[in-house]
Amino acid sequence: MPSIAEEILAAATQLNRNLRGLPFSEPTAFVYNPLEYASASHELYVRRFADSKKRVLLLGMNPGPWGMAQTGVPFGEIPAVRDWMGISAPVVKPNPEHPKRPIEGFDCAKSEVSGRRLWGLFAERFGSPETFFEEHYVVNYCPLVWMEESGKNRTPDKLPAAEMEPVTAACDEYVSTFLRLFEPEFAIGVGAFAEACLKRIAGEGGFSPKIGRILHPSPASPAANRGWAEAATKRLVEQGVWES
Repeated sequence: MPSIAEEILAAATQLNRNLRGLPFSEPTAFVYNPLEYASASHELYVRRFADSKKRVLLLGMNPGPWGMAQTGVPFGEIPAVRDWMGISAPVVKPNPEHPKRPIEGFDCAKSEVSGRRLWGLFAERFGSPETFFEEHYVVNYCPLVWMEESGKNRTPDKLPAAEMEPVTAACDEYVSTFLRLFEPEFAIGVGAFAEACLKRIAGEGGFSPKIGRILHPSPASPAANRGWAEAATKRLVEQGVWES
C-alpha cells in the first residue's frame, strides 16, 4: 500500500495534469505552477512532514510571489523553509517567465511577509518543525500564480467564474485527498476564501472536520498588520484548536 506521502505526491501530479494548459484571458498574462518547477523542494516538504495523519489541516489560498512561488512550499518564506524546516533544493525557471517576477528559488532575497508571520508564529509556539508537524500540516488550495502584464498579482477570487471552474474542480479534488488521508479533527482556512473552499469540499465529500478560520497574514490586510500572531493565536484557542 502506498504511504500517505506517496498518495499526496500522486494527487499533486494529477493536479498538475488537470491544471496544465488551461486558458486564462487578459488581464492575466503569465501563470506559474511551483508544484512543477519547484517540485524537488515540494516533494521534500511532503515526504518529511505529510506522512502521518494530522489533527489540524491549515489551508491557504495560492502562492505568494516571494514564498511558495520561489520554494514550492506553502507560505514558503525562504528562511523558514531553508533554516527552520531544513529544506532546500534546486528550482528551475518557469517558461515563460515574467521579467518583473523572476524565479530565483532559494537565492531570492525578497521576503514573503505572510510566510514570515505564519511560520514565525508556529516556530515560536512549537519550537521545532517536528513538533509542529506532528499534529499540523499546511497546504495551499491552488498552486497557480496568476500575474498581469504589469507584474501585479491576481488571486483566485478575482478571476472570472468560467475560467475558475476547471481550476476549482481540480483543486477541490486535490484538497479532498488531504481530508481523506489525514482525517483531521480541525480544518482551518487561512482567510475567508480558504474557509469557504473547506466548507464546500467537506460538504460534497462527506468529510466532517470542525471547520474554522484565522485571519490571513497578508500585509495587504490592515487587520493583519496589527498583531497578526496574537489575533491568530486567539482565534485558534477560541475554536479549540490550541490550548491557551
